[in-house]
Amino acid sequence: MRKAPTQKRSRERVENILKVACELIAAQGSDAMKMGELAQKAGVSIGSLYQYFPDKASVIHALADRYNDESRHCIEDALADVSSADELVRAFDQLIDTYYELFLAEPVICDIWTGTQADKTLRDMEMEVSRANAAMLTKAILRIRENDGDASTIAARCLLIMYSGEAAMRLAISVPPKEGREIVASYKRMVGREITDMTRV
Repeated sequence: MRKAPTQKRSRERVENILKVACELIAAQGSDAMKMGELAQKAGVSIGSLYQYFPDKASVIHALADRYNDESRHCIEDALADVSSADELVRAFDQLIDTYYELFLAEPVICDIWTGTQADKTLRDMEMEVSRANAAMLTKAILRIRENDGDASTIAARCLLIMYSGEAAMRLAISVPPKEGREIVASYKRMVGREITDMTRV
């Protein structure tokens, strides 16, 4: 964002702009969304819109940031109390299922993810999120192992799990549902084996 809203009225205006952007993207995709149309439907002048978002990409990035924050909190909550390998595998399985259903139900997330590979800022954001999520998984595994293990090796394996998870989900939502569910199930099996191996002391 060009300018971070500080006053309540400004924050409400930005929230409304992002809400309308979600509606437009859900209806027609981000490629078809125009800044003029966004300003009109959000009830703000084009000047006010540009005051916060200099271009369409900045709107997409703000939405991606929001979804990424939500995903981090979701993963943190799911992994916070696991104390055994079986609990960790079950928690991760549930996370994968939750994310897949969420992405199927949220066209905005699908649209953002589809455009990730063509947008360097989104690619960098995805890597940052994958690293943050991998750090949480690494912490959970080391806790189960009672800190017995090479943290850097475990961290690298966890990064692969998280980053390949993004790719697996992108693939799963881009194919017919039956095929997508099999892709998700296959990813879960691979991750389950990897987590089980990493938690073995």
